[in-house]
Amino acid sequence: MVADTLRDEMVDRLVTWGAVTSARVEAAMRAVPRHVFVPEASLEEAYASGVVVTHRDETGRPISCASAPGTVAEMLEQLDVRPGHRILEIGAGTGYNAALLAELAGPQGRVTTVDIDAGIAEGARRGLAAAGYERVQVVHGDGAAGHAGNAPYDRIIVTAGAWDVPPAWREQLAPGGRLVVPLRVRGITRSVALELDGDVWRSVSIVVCGFIPMRGPSAMKERQVGLDAGGAVRLRVDDGQPVDAGALRAALAGAPSLVWSGVVVPYASPEHLDFWLVGGTARVCLVIAQEGAREAGLVEPIWRWGSAGCYTADGFAYLIRRGAGEEMIELGACAYGPGAERLAGAVADRIRAWHAARGERASLRIEVHPAGSAGPPNAMITADKTHSRVFVTTGGRRETPWLAPGEGS
Repeated sequence: MVADTLRDEMVDRLVTWGAVTSARVEAAMRAVPRHVFVPEASLEEAYASGVVVTHRDETGRPISCASAPGTVAEMLEQLDVRPGHRILEIGAGTGYNAALLAELAGPQGRVTTVDIDAGIAEGARRGLAAAGYERVQVVHGDGAAGHAGNAPYDRIIVTAGAWDVPPAWREQLAPGGRLVVPLRVRGITRSVALELDGDVWRSVSIVVCGFIPMRGPSAMKERQVGLDAGGAVRLRVDDGQPVDAGALRAALAGAPSLVWSGVVVPYASPEHLDFWLVGGTARVCLVIAQEGAREAGLVEPIWRWGSAGCYTADGFAYLIRRGAGEEMIELGACAYGPGAERLAGAVADRIRAWHAARGERASLRIEVHPAGSAGPPNAMITADKTHSRVFVTTGGRRETPWLAPGEGS
C-alpha cells in the first residue's frame, strides 16, 4: 500500500535525523497509520515532515494540529514509556500521539488523553476508533487539572505549550514518574523531561520545539503586536509584559542599525542562543516576519519566520545572520529606534557571551520550584509563574542583566 510505503519512508527519515533513537519508538511509529488521524490531508501531507493544522479559531489562528513527526518522535523518546505504564496525555489533538502511546504501553498499559475542546476530543475519539485504539480513554476537560480518575500515572505528556506546571500534574504522577512538557520560559519553548526531587522538578533532557499554547482559565496568552500596516512584521511578547506599540511602529519606520558579532558557527539552529538573550533582559520577544516584511523595512531575520529579540520603551532588536563560507554563518544583531546602535551592540555582546559559554551549554538545566523559592544560585534566568518559579541554569556563574527594562533609548 502507498500509505505503508510513505509511513516507512517517514520513519526512515526520522531515524536518519536522530529524532528516533530507540527500537520501541521506531516500531510504534511504523505501526500507527498517521493518515487515519488526518483524513482531510493527502497521504503525502500526512507522512511529510511538517505540521498538519486540523482546527482553527474564528480568526483563522490554529488551535490544534498533528505535530511534526520529528517533534512527536523526540518527545516520545524523552518520555521513555515502558510496557504496562499508565499514561496521561494533556491535549488529545488528532489522537495520533495517544495511539503511539498505546503501542508503547502495550495491552497491559493504560492511556488517558484529555482535551479542553469537546469537538477536538470527539475527533480524537473517532480517529482512535478508526485506527483500532478504542482502549484509549478520551476525556473532555481542562488538562491543567489532569484527570484524577485514572491517577496515578507513570508518565504524563503535554502536547500543547504550557506556561506553568500546575499542581495537579505533580499530584497525579506516581513516584519515580516523568513529565514531558513544552514549557514556555520568557516566550521561549522547550520540550522538557522533568522528574521530581522532593518538591522540585529537575530536567533530565531538553529539546527545542514549538507548540500551540494551552487554552483555558490557567493559560497565559501570548500577545502579538503588529508593527506595520500590512501585519507583515509582528512582535510576540509573553508574561504580560507592557509594550508601547506606537513607539515600536515609529522605530520600524527609521533606519536600522546592524552590528556583526564576529561569531561564526555552522548553518544550523544555534543551540540555546535564545536563552542567552533572555538571560540578559527582562523584556524579550520574538520578531515574526511574514511575506512582505522586507517591504515593510525589516532587515531579514536569522530564520525565514523571524528571530528571538528584545525590546525597550521605544526600540527593538533581533538576531540576524550572513554567509561566512560553506555551510557557515556569522551571527549579528539588527536594531531599530533612537538607541538602535547601542541596543544592537548589546545583543551582539550577548552572542559573544553565548559563544564563550559553549563549554557550559551542555550542562543547561531547567528546574521548576514552588512559587517564591530562592532557587539555585547560578540561575541565568528566573521566571515567576502562578504556581511555580522556573530557573534556567548552566554550569557557569549567575548571569547579570545587560539591559534593564525600558533601557536603550
